[in-house]
Amino acid sequence: TNNGGEGLPMKQGLLVNSRVKLLLDRGVIGYQAWRGRVGERNRKSVRGCIVGGDISVLNLIIVSKGKQDIPGVTDAQNPRRLGPKRASNIRKLFGLEKEDDVRKYVIRREVERAGKTHSKAPKIQRLVTPVTRQRKRAKRAMIQARREGATEQRNAYYNQIRKRTQLAQLRKKSETTRKAIATAQKEKQAAKAQK
Repeated sequence: TNNGGEGLPMKQGLLVNSRVKLLLDRGVIGYQAWRGRVGERNRKSVRGCIVGGDISVLNLIIVSKGKQDIPGVTDAQNPRRLGPKRASNIRKLFGLEKEDDVRKYVIRREVERAGKTHSKAPKIQRLVTPVTRQRKRAKRAMIQARREGATEQRNAYYNQIRKRTQLAQLRKKSETTRKAIATAQKEKQAAKAQK
């Protein structure tokens, strides 16, 4: 991932020290995977793998150590300035079990400020404590209570609708029976009057 001044990546196998335009597939060096569509190819500018004078950045990895040390690179140990911050990474570094207290194994560092030395330690992330467990339980209980409350409300609503429809049906039935009785009485009275 070495770049020239324009930010174009160098591509292995191109034996030139200048820019060229190639037809590239998605996901290869020079054409990001999230761009374009599946199966689409695009013509993109890339640099050759030969280092020229206009290369601005060269990212290198030391593969093997030679006979002599490189001053400032291989002649001295360069430990990490900070230790791990995440609880699982601290456990991995010290080979701890789940029951071990991670807080006792945090890598602290000494800092001098105004003539005094202070000890600094990172705030451990993703640390499972009784408080976090309690919060999780409370959240689950709240979600469960909300779900149960919603079910009760739904049932009450449907029961009310069922009662209303039953009452409406009864009213309709009573109305039809009342009308049928009234018409029957009228017919009886009409028949008596004709006699």
